[in-house]
Amino acid sequence: HSGMKPSTGTYTFSDGTQKDLLKLVGNIPVKYDGRSYNFPIQLWLMDSFPFTPPICLLRPTHDMVIREGKHVDARGRIYLPGLHNWDYPKSSVVVLMTEMTAKFEEDPPLSSKATGDTKDPHELLAFVSNLQINDGGIRHHDQQINKVSVVGGGDLGMASAMSILAKCEVDKLVFIDVAESSTKGGGTDLEIFSLPKVEVSRDLSASAGSRVVVVTANAWSSEQSYVSLVQTNVDLYRGIIPNVARLSPNAVMLITSQPVDIMTHVAWRQSGLPPTRVIGAGCNLDSQRLGHALNINLNIHKAAWVIGELSDNKGEPEKRSIKYLHVLQISCSSNAALPARREALEIMKNRGQRSWSVGLSIADITNSILKNTMKTHSISTLAQGWSGIGAEVFLSLPCILGSAGSTRLAGVSLGKEEDSKLRDSVTSLSNLMAQLRM
Repeated sequence: HSGMKPSTGTYTFSDGTQKDLLKLVGNIPVKYDGRSYNFPIQLWLMDSFPFTPPICLLRPTHDMVIREGKHVDARGRIYLPGLHNWDYPKSSVVVLMTEMTAKFEEDPPLSSKATGDTKDPHELLAFVSNLQINDGGIRHHDQQINKVSVVGGGDLGMASAMSILAKCEVDKLVFIDVAESSTKGGGTDLEIFSLPKVEVSRDLSASAGSRVVVVTANAWSSEQSYVSLVQTNVDLYRGIIPNVARLSPNAVMLITSQPVDIMTHVAWRQSGLPPTRVIGAGCNLDSQRLGHALNINLNIHKAAWVIGELSDNKGEPEKRSIKYLHVLQISCSSNAALPARREALEIMKNRGQRSWSVGLSIADITNSILKNTMKTHSISTLAQGWSGIGAEVFLSLPCILGSAGSTRLAGVSLGKEEDSKLRDSVTSLSNLMAQLRM
């Protein structure tokens, strides 16, 4: 393919950041109906190439019209089986170009503008110049796509991805397996079964331009002390969080790694993002369960939240428990209400927090962000200043969630015992944070 010339070009991510990358620009010869045509194309090679496929685009001239079809969308993005099933070293640009020629001969992606077209012949060029190239395709500058990235595989990563696809209106979901994470896995199955709107990658650059980034990566090891185990997660995050924040500086980062309050705090420090846009899944699941149980037993429909520290039982993520409980906006002072409240808490406690249920909770939070619902969730957030908390710690508190992130609700009046438990959690979390190397 001697017509394809390599050069450097400025690649613009959807967040506005730019990077110099290698690109291949030229014409691909295609025979159709006994005649030969040269179709102009452009291939961007990402930093992760050849392990990830190039981004392939048509480059229509002013007298050409894009013909949307099986392998090309209306904006010129090229889709081929070889791109979807990219598998280095079997896959290569040469093999891809051969496939592209064959597919275009079956269904040409470009045609000439008809004579007498009422449209300005320069309109197509203006349209193309207003497009923005990113890892997820091409889009207008003023069009925001609902892109969600899940960083970290395993059961929780898969549960989160499937729950988000089921509940949320997403244009694209990127599933990124992190090689260093003990929770890796699942990406291959997603590739095999080729789900709509899902891109599987092993490179963080695929997350660029996300509105929500869910981090499920963990680095558990039973042979470590608890502090060493948490430090391993901190070290793992050092290679993830700053890069994700750079690639999607306007995203809301949703943390699920263990221990969630600590790791949300770590992610906030490493990201450089405002605390309103770095949140943890925290006690959202338990709050939803509690509210549901109370509604059944008391036949009322008021908000109920579990707040405080989410304990991880020293590194056993399947045995998490709530160290501090407080029910808001529920009057439980009557003799009839107290047994129902105890029963509701017992039901919630015995259900555990398995991957699929946590995944549903993550989808619930993600949906509130994408749809800007301004719904209240009990999530892990910066608690400093709430109800007299002076330390820099993250705890689950009721927050209103929308597209811009979280907004804490005002503090509440706590009883002596409740306040004491909350202060114990603050001290415990502060002491652990002090032992970690950021």
